[in-house]
Amino acid sequence: MLSLITIGNVKTIGSSFDDKINHFGAYFILTLLLFNYYNKLELKNALMYALITAFSYGFVMELLQNFLTTSRMFDGYDLVANFFGAIIAVFFMIFYRKLKLK
Repeated sequence: MLSLITIGNVKTIGSSFDDKINHFGAYFILTLLLFNYYNKLELKNALMYALITAFSYGFVMELLQNFLTTSRMFDGYDLVANFFGAIIAVFFMIFYRKLKLK
């Protein structure tokens, strides 16, 4: 829902890429939640499915923003931020699991 609406008066940290930080954080959290959903699978498969699902969802949302809304548009840099948020979440889970096993 948040991907298709325009939110006004959002607090910023004052940088020109606040939007990308928000995308990164949202897809980091989304990927962790998806991993938790796929957690019954083997670790490698759960991580791969979480990453693919998160990135695919982000791509579809960008397309929908372009075609269904007048206030939002497709942005390739948003896709990059989404992907980096998802991939860092995958690395975080790998690192976390290794620490947890020790």
